[in-house]
Amino acid sequence: MMMIPRRKNEFDLLGEMFADPFFTEHESKIMKTDIEEKKDKYLIDIELPGYQKENIKMEVEDGYLTVHAEINSDNEEKEKGKFVRRERYSGSCSRSFYVGTEVKSEEIKASFKNGILKIEVPKKEEKKELPEKKYIQIED
Repeated sequence: MMMIPRRKNEFDLLGEMFADPFFTEHESKIMKTDIEEKKDKYLIDIELPGYQKENIKMEVEDGYLTVHAEINSDNEEKEKGKFVRRERYSGSCSRSFYVGTEVKSEEIKASFKNGILKIEVPKKEEKKELPEKKYIQIED
């Protein structure tokens, strides 16, 4: 049996719309994330199916927690052949979350299991004083 891509029908508007790179490329690069607020911490769950733990990096800088993930399916040894269609994502993506300048990298806990990166970030109050509110007068 030979796999042949479906011929585009000029009346298949939805199929053509969702085949557009806007929908296919961006969808695979987004790190789908859930953030749950607890009394003393935030729990962040990020879906990273197909990624390996060693290809995920996290850093805290200027109050932002940034998660970088990289996947490269081209490195897999395969029997030589021609792809008719390729939908698996290969490349890198990242996402940043503001956690505050008081949170230090050693206070953040993370684990990776079954394609889910679980991050625990402590809640901390910002020590910066907010500037006094000043109103701007509107002229006639």
